Amino acid sequence: MGLGLYEEGSGISAAKFLLSQVARVTVTDLKTEDQLRDQIKRLGGGAKKIKWVLGRHREADFKNVDLIVKNPGVPRGSKYLAIARKNKIPIETDISLFFQLSDRRRIIGVTGTRGKSTTATLIYEFIKASGRPAALGGNIKQSPLAQLAQIKKSDAVVLELSSWLLESLEPIKQSPHIAALTNIYPDHLNTYSGLEDYVEAKKNIFKFQTPQDYIILNRDNVYTRKMGREVIGRRYWFSLREFKKENGCFVSGGRLIFRSNGREQIICPVSAVRLLGEHNLANILAAAAAAMVAGVKPVAIRAVLKKFKGIPDRLEFLKEIRGIKYYNDTTSTTPEATLAALRALSTSSLRKGRPGGIKNIVLIAGGSDKGLDFNVLAKEIKRTCRAAVLFNDSGTKRLQPLISPGKLPSALAGNMADAVGLAKSFARRGDIILLSPACASFGLFKNEFDRGDQFKDMVSQIKCIN
Repeated sequence: MGLGLYEEGSGISAAKFLLSQVARVTVTDLKTEDQLRDQIKRLGGGAKKIKWVLGRHREADFKNVDLIVKNPGVPRGSKYLAIARKNKIPIETDISLFFQLSDRRRIIGVTGTRGKSTTATLIYEFIKASGRPAALGGNIKQSPLAQLAQIKKSDAVVLELSSWLLESLEPIKQSPHIAALTNIYPDHLNTYSGLEDYVEAKKNIFKFQTPQDYIILNRDNVYTRKMGREVIGRRYWFSLREFKKENGCFVSGGRLIFRSNGREQIICPVSAVRLLGEHNLANILAAAAAAMVAGVKPVAIRAVLKKFKGIPDRLEFLKEIRGIKYYNDTTSTTPEATLAALRALSTSSLRKGRPGGIKNIVLIAGGSDKGLDFNVLAKEIKRTCRAAVLFNDSGTKRLQPLISPGKLPSALAGNMADAVGLAKSFARRGDIILLSPACASFGLFKNEFDRGDQFKDMVSQIKCIN
């Protein structure tokens, strides 16, 4: 249910896997054949073995089957899934299937509102640097089912797990052996009944752990700190500030420190970290804690941090053109994420003495509404930005009035070409043009990655324009 658009995403990987198991597969998707043309081609000869129901769903397809594998983006309140439940048909995701086909003890899971991808990627890199084979998958555009045949029994598997994917672990009552929860902020309130409903979904990452498992929690976040009282596994904290006695990873005296059972080890000085922003330093602490409990030594972590510049679409530096720097932060789909990006870049500008002071950012933001609070972000935009260009969509209708009072110039854009053109008109030498939307991408773009790709494409063309 839901083929998806990513080359190795949940839907297409589940279809390929089920075909390999000689299952009779029906693919149903609200997108049309034309919209899914590239994905159908990627299935190759397997496409001919599939029964296709596109541009619609049919009730009959959710009654007379043995198993339903839903794309994580399918709302759990779907009337078709309700039909399946009424008919007692198991509903899985690619992740719940992977857990049941794998040894849970080698799985390291990462969730949180922000920082999941960076933290999961760092853990994966730390493990590889230690000499142990590892695989990376989940909510990072690659399903672990696509790698199942290549993963050996001794390999570590690092999974980025969204709240939607974690929901599918509840029926099978499984959680990762090592779990990391980066933070909790209000998000997806357009698909959850409220913040507590969203938080409960996140708790599945540790809910079914045993006392022999590990959970790494953010001590600086109010929600994850409260969760510390509920965990069953061995608890490790991470924090930007030193804490006493308890296990975890923290900053003290300008160094990253890991403590376990009273023994402290220095990982590296903070000055060795290349990633910008306190939020990324927190991600590093979470990843380091997870890697250390998995047996990785500090020397391997140091080796990665010396060269790790981040991952695409997360505060990604693209290039500098005529004195203006361009950053792609398209995966910042919440106000808190964009807030972190603005603080990281404005702090960096001050530290490096860039012209224009802290008001040297031209922000491209806005998009589809997720029902989140923009008030704190609006204050930061007015504090750090020279101007703002906003995509003309539902979220912008709430954000724009909050930043309009005062002298901050702003403009509306209907597409990425307009947005980049307007941003360039506001920017001066020494400025930063930052795509960090604080909103969902639906409506104007296929997804947040399409939004980032369009931004990259427009920036790549600027050198040809006088």
